[in-house]
Amino acid sequence: MKELDAGTVVREITDKDFEGLMRLYMELHDNLFPEKDDRVMSIWERIVSDKDHHIIVAEVDGRIAASCVCVIIPNLTRGQRPYAFIENVVTSAKYRRNGLATACLDYARELARKENCYKMMLMTGSKDSGVLDFYEKAGYNSSDKTAFIQWL
Repeated sequence: MKELDAGTVVREITDKDFEGLMRLYMELHDNLFPEKDDRVMSIWERIVSDKDHHIIVAEVDGRIAASCVCVIIPNLTRGQRPYAFIENVVTSAKYRRNGLATACLDYARELARKENCYKMMLMTGSKDSGVLDFYEKAGYNSSDKTAFIQWL
C-alpha cells in the first residue's frame, strides 16, 4: 500500500473490494453491474487468489476511484524473465486528471520490477490523443511493437 496524500492510497484489491471495483468498471466500456451469481463470484475468487494477477486501485476517502490490472506472465525466453501485461486502466470521471491512474501504473511498474519482468505491455482501443499522450507520459511507447487483436 502506498499513501499519496490524506485520504488517498494506492493498493492491491482485497476480497472485500468486489462492489467498489464493479462500480468503477461500470464506467469502462459502459459495463453493467454483474449479478453476483456463482459464475461471477468464481471468477472473482480465481483472480483474488492468483499470485500473478494484480488488480491495483487508487482509493479516495474509501472509494475506489481508479484501477489497473497487472498480470505477471511466466516466460521461457529472455533469460526466463516474466513480463507484465496491463489491462483495464480506468479512472472514475469525477476523479480524472488527478494522477490516480498514473499512480496505479507506477505501482504496477514497481510490482513488475520486483518480479524481475523484462517488459510491460498494454494496449488501448482509444484513438484519443489525450489518452495516447497519457500512456506516453507514463513511459509506454507505440513504436516498439505492433499489436493485433482477434476477437472471439
